[in-house]
Amino acid sequence: MGTVKTKGFMTGILFTLIIAVFGMLLAKLPILEYIGPLATAIILAFLYRQIFGYPYKMTSGIQFSSKILLRAAIILYGLKLNIDVILSEGLTLLAQSVIVITFSIVISFILAKMIKADMNISMLVGVGTGVCGAAAIAAVAPILKSKDEDTAISIGIIALLGTLFSIAYIFLEPYLPMKPDEYGSWAGLSLHELAHVALAAEPAGTNALALALLAKLSRVFLLIPLCFILIFFMRRRESKESVKKIPFPYFLIGFVLMSILNSYVLGNHLTMPEKVMEGISDITSLLLAMAMTALGLNIDLLSTVRRASKPFAVILSVSIMLSVLVYIMI
Repeated sequence: MGTVKTKGFMTGILFTLIIAVFGMLLAKLPILEYIGPLATAIILAFLYRQIFGYPYKMTSGIQFSSKILLRAAIILYGLKLNIDVILSEGLTLLAQSVIVITFSIVISFILAKMIKADMNISMLVGVGTGVCGAAAIAAVAPILKSKDEDTAISIGIIALLGTLFSIAYIFLEPYLPMKPDEYGSWAGLSLHELAHVALAAEPAGTNALALALLAKLSRVFLLIPLCFILIFFMRRRESKESVKKIPFPYFLIGFVLMSILNSYVLGNHLTMPEKVMEGISDITSLLLAMAMTALGLNIDLLSTVRRASKPFAVILSVSIMLSVLVYIMI
């Protein structure tokens, strides 16, 4: 019996690895490159589930990928964040990021209430819109006690909308009365994923791209305090309902430590070879893609259509309003 469980565990991890690698390779193709490797991995896993069904014999390995590997990827994601640069050069952007995140979450909540959309998915996508897409959704999902299916649906919505908006930004950029630096800030403060920001800002030049990434990273920085705020509110709400307290997401400590390591050790005292850092970045992307594959396997088509349409409408509205708000702020 133990051998069967071990086999299912190993084959489950290998299965998510194969689909993740395939998804990352497909994401290099002309059209799919706009969607990105994470969304491509989710789509492949989703299609597999609809055609062949859920591979129950590999459940333990798939769950390991969707939970443990996802947390490991978020910890490594901290190496992308330079706290020192944000605090020294991006204080204005930090203040604007607070407005962006607050607006995204509050308006998502209000609209979801108004049209009676699925609240869990709406809040997950609201956080993803305000902070940093899939990574933010993955970080807050355990705090909000979200199902894997809800997490996967939310990431899929973010990937689709972020891609559409980044392409729209590229087409709009030549016609907007904005300097390249202003355009970079606009993209960095309003678009969903780090990849979407890079995609939209790159055509405007090096300075625009640098400012866009700095603005985006200021939003990533705020993921840490946001998680603690959500923990506080969830525990208050659940204590009233006499429900078991939510566990503390300890992987966030790893995220913070990696951010500190990148900001104050690697940047000042220890220089890591560029190839090593690129390798770590590739491993982070692979782990995230494996986690997305595992999450995608949990999506049921009928449930997705029924539950995702209203949250999609909510976040489409929020994204449009956010683009206008940031444009006015800049």
